[in-house]
Amino acid sequence: MIKEGALENPKASSIVGQHVLPELAVGKVGFRSGMYMASADEVHFTVTGKGGHAALPHYLIDPVLITSHIIVALQQLVSRRTKPGVPCVLSFGSVHANGATNVIPNEVHVQGTFRTMDEEWRKEAHIIMKKMAEEMASSMGATCDFRVDVGYPFVYNDEVVTEFARDVAKDYLGEENVVELDMRMTGEDFSFYTQHMPGCFYRLGVGNVAKGLTSGLHTPTFNVDEKCLEVGTGLMAYIAFQQLHA
Repeated sequence: MIKEGALENPKASSIVGQHVLPELAVGKVGFRSGMYMASADEVHFTVTGKGGHAALPHYLIDPVLITSHIIVALQQLVSRRTKPGVPCVLSFGSVHANGATNVIPNEVHVQGTFRTMDEEWRKEAHIIMKKMAEEMASSMGATCDFRVDVGYPFVYNDEVVTEFARDVAKDYLGEENVVELDMRMTGEDFSFYTQHMPGCFYRLGVGNVAKGLTSGLHTPTFNVDEKCLEVGTGLMAYIAFQQLHA
């Protein structure tokens, strides 16, 4: 949309977005100024060794063992290389060896995510991870094909725009229904818009404990109290209206 000129005709001065939050009760909304959500990059690497019979490891170069060393070592990136105070997460959600109880495979494929809120550290960490993984694999007789797919930048909520939207929400819903949000390490492509103009990304409550609507985002049982549709559209329209008349 940015490339197609959606922000240019007419020229936008600010942008506001909302996202559901099941932990927040329907009828409530949440705001946070400044750094709010993390950048999100995908990490992919394949360790290649020499597979064979698991009972004869001395003939092999075990990529499963080597991969386990690499995964543990890469966590030092967070615990020992990241500056204190800089939010940073490195997690691996997929490790696929495709061997068997008595078969060591030739390759192990790993997928994960790297997230932070410091762009300079983000770039530096990509280089460190790749170097560490490749050199560790080499030192144990294997090879490692390592890549980072660069994703979303971090979400920064402009203080002026966010404070304005927060005040409008208090007027629309009542001060008791507007809460302060914690920083999150989840990612959001709304961040691309905030690279071009001041923005505010806030949360819309959709949960209802009494109705059993408490499942988290991205779960198969996620559901919302549909009262949120009225609250969300109404508040968004009211924020836009007040901005146009400010």
